[in-house]
Amino acid sequence: MEQVYYDSCYLAWGDMDLFYIVSGFAVGILVGLTGVGGGSLMTPLLTLAFGVSPTVAVGTDLAFASITKVAGTFAHRFRGTVHWQIVKHLSFGALPAAVVATLALKYFGALDEQIGQVIRYSIAVSVMLTVVAIIYRRKMQSWMTAHPERQLQGTRLIAATIISGAILGVLVTISSIGAGAIGATLLVLLYPRLSPAEIAGTDIAYAVPLTAIAALGHWWLGSINWPLLAMLLIGSVPGITLGSLAARAVPEKFLRGLLATVLTLVAAKLSGATTLFAF
Repeated sequence: MEQVYYDSCYLAWGDMDLFYIVSGFAVGILVGLTGVGGGSLMTPLLTLAFGVSPTVAVGTDLAFASITKVAGTFAHRFRGTVHWQIVKHLSFGALPAAVVATLALKYFGALDEQIGQVIRYSIAVSVMLTVVAIIYRRKMQSWMTAHPERQLQGTRLIAATIISGAILGVLVTISSIGAGAIGATLLVLLYPRLSPAEIAGTDIAYAVPLTAIAALGHWWLGSINWPLLAMLLIGSVPGITLGSLAARAVPEKFLRGLLATVLTLVAAKLSGATTLFAF
């Protein structure tokens, strides 16, 4: 059987295809059920379960996200739930930051083992930030709504949006995580008057150019595994569809609690803080 050399190890694609498809399907279902970005789930899964190097896991997931988020943006644009002015300000910060982060990875050696370890820790931090966003997002929104005097306005709001975009641009480029739950939480804090649908639509819309730029950067770095990407897409499309259809039948509080628990264990495993959670 033909074997492909990748990430300093051999992967027998004929044996692994099914596992990748099933993984894409499982992550797709969870994304459809919870709305949490696939990066929080897919990147740790590739790193921990399949031994894919952190850099290649990030690059492949970014390519995966840039493709899957396009359909979501069209849907939200059709429904009129995208605030394009906010998307523009987020992009002003996120896109240059993604380019700078890519150049930094190139300079320090994206496929270097030590850099891979740094990226592994950055993934763990991003996953934990996602957990915080999942648990406290509604409480943050309620607090901001109850304290309008704390809400930014005018130039200060625009500046905070651009800075938030820059932070997300770096975070997404080095960990592939942040454009989902973390980005949505920042939007809630900055724009608490937006409806949940508008938060989701705006978050997805700005994430399309960000993940595309970051994915192109990782393509340039040589850290995208294209056969792996194809298998993940084959599984994820039906998974997201089924998860979205089943979302109303499963209690959201239970799903988010379960997801937060799993992600916490994943972050602990990535950081080497525990040996209880092993694949």
